[in-house]
This record gives sequence, C-alpha cells and structure tokens, in this order.
Amino acid sequence: MDTLQAFINHPLFYWSLVILYIFSIISTIVVILSENRNPVKSLAWVTVLILLPLVGLVLYFFFGRNIKNTRMISRRNKRRLLKNEAYRKIDYTRLAEELTDESVQQILLTHSLTGATYYPGNEIEIFTTGKEKFDAFIRDLKEAQSYIHLQYYIFENDNIGQTIKDLLIERSKAGVKVKVIYDHIGSIHVRNRFFKEMRQAGIDVYPFFKVTFTPFASRINWRNHRKLCIIDGKIGYIGGMNIADRYINGVSYGVWRDTHLRITGPAINALQYSFAVDWSFMGLPLIEEDIYSHPKKPTKGIGMQMATCGPTSQWPNLAFIFHKAIANAKKRVYIQTPYFLPTENLLKTLQTAALSKVDVRIMIPRQPDSLIMKLASFSYIEECLKAGIKIYLYDAGMLHSKTLIVDDEFCTIGSTNFDFRSFEHNFECNMFMYSRQTCTQMQEIFMADTAQCTRVNAVTWRKRPIAEKAMESIIRLLSPIL
Repeated sequence: MDTLQAFINHPLFYWSLVILYIFSIISTIVVILSENRNPVKSLAWVTVLILLPLVGLVLYFFFGRNIKNTRMISRRNKRRLLKNEAYRKIDYTRLAEELTDESVQQILLTHSLTGATYYPGNEIEIFTTGKEKFDAFIRDLKEAQSYIHLQYYIFENDNIGQTIKDLLIERSKAGVKVKVIYDHIGSIHVRNRFFKEMRQAGIDVYPFFKVTFTPFASRINWRNHRKLCIIDGKIGYIGGMNIADRYINGVSYGVWRDTHLRITGPAINALQYSFAVDWSFMGLPLIEEDIYSHPKKPTKGIGMQMATCGPTSQWPNLAFIFHKAIANAKKRVYIQTPYFLPTENLLKTLQTAALSKVDVRIMIPRQPDSLIMKLASFSYIEECLKAGIKIYLYDAGMLHSKTLIVDDEFCTIGSTNFDFRSFEHNFECNMFMYSRQTCTQMQEIFMADTAQCTRVNAVTWRKRPIAEKAMESIIRLLSPIL
C-alpha cells in the first residue's frame, strides 16, 4: 500500500496523466479534422475540446461520432422490397407537361439523392390540431384488418398513449399484425412495462438504436425522429405529431400547434418502404407482405414524393432539397419550424431570396420547449431581418409544426426541423406535395397562424439587452452540435 501511495504521489505519475490527457485531446481533434466534416461543425467541436477539454471529450464520445455511409439495408433486401414497385420509372416528359420546370427539378433531385419515387394520384387531409388528427387516427386503427405499422419518436404513457396502446392490443388479438418502432431516447422516460404489455399481446415492439453504455453509448446522438403509420396499405399518416397528450390538451402556456397528414393513394408505398428499411436496419426480418397495394397508375389527385435522411446518408438529403426549393423560389417562401438553426448555406439562400424580393417568412415559437434552442434560434433573427426576411414569433403556445411552402406548386410536411440536428443527426422523413390546390391550402393555414403571432420589428429587436444578445451569441457557437 505504501509503495502504491508513493507511486501515485510521484511527479512522474502526475505528468504521465497530463501527457495522456493532452494526447487524448489532440488525437480527438485529429480524428475530427480527418473526417472532413462541415468546417463550421468541426470548428465547434475543436473549440469545445480546447476550452472545455474534459467536458469536450465526454460530449464528443456521446454526440460526436460519425456513421455516415453506413448501409441501412442490404442491396439484396432492397431489391426484394422494390421488385413489385410499379412506379419506379419516372415519365419525365409527362412531368414536364403537368408541372413547372422548378417542380420537375425538385423531383429529379429528390430521386437522385434518395431514390424516392414520384407518385401521382393521391388524396390528403391536413390536420393542424391534435384532436382532429387523433380522432381520425383512432377511427382508422379500429378498422384495420390486415396490418398496422406504426413508428413514432415519442410514444407517451399518458391518456392518448394508453388509448392507442389498448387499441393496438385489441387489433392484435383480432388477428391484425401490428409492428411498432419507437425511439429509445425520445421515449426513454416511459417505463418498459408500457411496451411489455404490447409484446405480451403479440405486438412486435422494438426501440430504434437502443442506448447502452460502452461501446454503444454514442447512439444517444442518433435519433429516429420519424412519425408515420401505415394501415392495411390503404391509409398512411406522416407529419410532426408524436403520441402525447400535449398535442390535444396543450401546455401550461398555450396550445401545442403542429401539422400532420393523412394520405390515401399510392404514396403510401413510400411510407411502407421507409418503415421496412428501418425495421431491417434493426436486424429484424424483412417486411414484404402487402407492401405495394396500388398497382394501377392513377392520373388524378396530388403528386407526392417522400424523402428520408439520416446520419447514415451520403448527403444531407433534406438540406439539399430545401436549398434547391428556396433557391428556385420566385414569389414566396413560408417556413414553420420549432427551432431555427440553419446551416450557413441555407441561411445565405434565404437571405438571397429575400434580397431578390421573394416574400420570405419564417415562423418560430416565442417560447419553445428548450431554452438553449430558443437562444440559438434567436441568434439568427437579426441577420434575417437585415436581408428583409419577415420573422413571426408564435405567441399562442408551442409551435411544433415543420412545414415549407415555396411559390404555388411545392410544399412539404414532415418531421424535419430547420436545424443542424434534423439535417445531419436525426433519421427524418418529409412528404413533398406538388399541387397548386394543396399549396393554396397550406398558405391559408400559414396566414391564419400569423394572427397568433407578433412580427419582429428590426429596430426593437436591435435594442434588446446586451446580456441577452451575448448569451445568444455564445450558444450559437454550439449550434452545429446541439
């Protein structure tokens, strides 16, 4: 014992620890730089490691790892899923006759990035309140006869969560095949007993990227943020709403405003394909039954295309698609997002559009559910105002809607926030709609929401307290890794 104590007290032991510590920091910085990431993001990590070395090492271990280009599904299984797809080949000539050049470019870009098929002939219903969405959702679940595939970032054990759980159990006992994916981090506070009850009823329930400690603790940074459901291959849901009471009852400071889609038509194939890929990625048997339920090609209805992205993608798919859509804008760009932390390219594209006299409007909550995200989001407002972008702060509660409307023919609803995390770290999905009627409806929804907002005045915004501005600037340094 005395020998050990003497060794610990020896200066050589102390300096050995210091050298090992410095070596760890330098090695981590070298790894970050060698990955050739976004320079802004790399600089953020290097800054954290230099200023807060010990904290930075822990943060990097949990949040900084890279899994880009990891295959979500094998080529063989992908071919098996696509073998009966009747819509894979895009008729470019016909598209050019029906849509604007900008929409055709958008479709081709999305197809190039993700392989996403363009599906004509769909019908949709847009929900802007949780009550409307869950009333329709429950009705559709009750009528399920063959299967239910359900995937949500958050599946709360509250009133609506219990209602959906009991309904899934009842359908499973009636012979309906039910599969559920929930995000382990998003639902980590929900006791396992909640999901165990479903498993005991014959439901296949699995957490996406279940977090365990070393060597897999870094999974905490990769979250499946998708919210979708497929019922019998006939009805699909996609959007921003999780399964939680707050979408119906609101929160202490107001409503919880979100947007969700109910889809009927061939675009449900895209939802089913996305679910099947995620199911396979978790090491589970490939889902092949009743994936493609629309063999005939309709001519009427809404043209739709779904894009997915995630930390395994070669490109930041949704960031590229949003960038292209905004760059193509000639009349308007309307954005709703709970968190506004744009990449440098997206910020410049929005500013360029506004300076070109495109009507650019961004709506964010005055009081989001995260103080850090609020400070980071607010740090971008002054730069937007200088370019003529109109900023609206939603006062009625928490704005959780994720929508983008560009001109008269393109709009999107999905799970993607306008921030670094959604573009680079989360598994996300958005449905793109190419329809003048739908764009008009979405514009009307946006304008109705402005009645619940305060438009930011540039002069007043600049006069805010210096301490407030300083805190926003400091938090902004970390925005690429939030």
